[in-house]
Amino acid sequence: MKRTHLPLNALRVFDAAARHLSFTRAADELAVTPAAVGQQIRALEDVLGVVLFRRTSKGLELTDEAESGLDPLREGFLRFEESVEAMQAGQASSRYAIAVPREFHARWLAPRLTSFRAENPEARFTLIAEESADFTEANLDLAIRLTEGPGDLEGMQLAPGERVMVAAPGIASDAGWISWPGFPLPEDSEVVLQVSNAEQALSSALAGLGRAMMPVPLVSALIEQGALEAIGAPQECRRAYWLVAPLPQWRQKKVRALVAKLMEK
Repeated sequence: MKRTHLPLNALRVFDAAARHLSFTRAADELAVTPAAVGQQIRALEDVLGVVLFRRTSKGLELTDEAESGLDPLREGFLRFEESVEAMQAGQASSRYAIAVPREFHARWLAPRLTSFRAENPEARFTLIAEESADFTEANLDLAIRLTEGPGDLEGMQLAPGERVMVAAPGIASDAGWISWPGFPLPEDSEVVLQVSNAEQALSSALAGLGRAMMPVPLVSALIEQGALEAIGAPQECRRAYWLVAPLPQWRQKKVRALVAKLMEK
């Protein structure tokens, strides 16, 4: 059924004027001028085709037509408020759905979620390995993606865009390459292993299967621990890990709290 367009602002003005039986006091409540209240009431009367107020020696009075619709109108506004409260309830929820690459969760995100839960023990997380998952279909709050920017979404860069060549200790600097789609290699590179994602590339490098070009955030701790060796200095690159989401998600209280923790230095 086609819904009738409702002049909600004018109806709100009518509700205030009916409660106060005064355009001046209604204007004070709504932070507008009495003239603006009068204009809204006249516009509503034109739309409805009825007179809503009459002036008497005692002041404003509601017409019978106005009286007949006032109670349902106020009940409707209460239902609107209940609807808004229900939609906002998710902002106070302690549950998060995050799409994140497995390797980034293991090396970067997991310790930070642990720290967040230490301060917010009620927090619960659902992690989805498909970083490009659709926000609506997967009911996501946030996604972390290795990309050149947030694209059509709102985003924050989690770490500088840097890459570094790594290999297991003792692997020659001219050993064959482990290739993966994240950082394509020159066509003449000697590829000894072709894998499909960063997780496979990283585990292959750790096992000594060859050299791999990896995002610095994934391997910095492993280099410090001696599990990997950096071959050469890190290089700036266009791709970085971005925290992305549609704008409404960024407005949620629960999302803002988690993002603040993730962005701590």
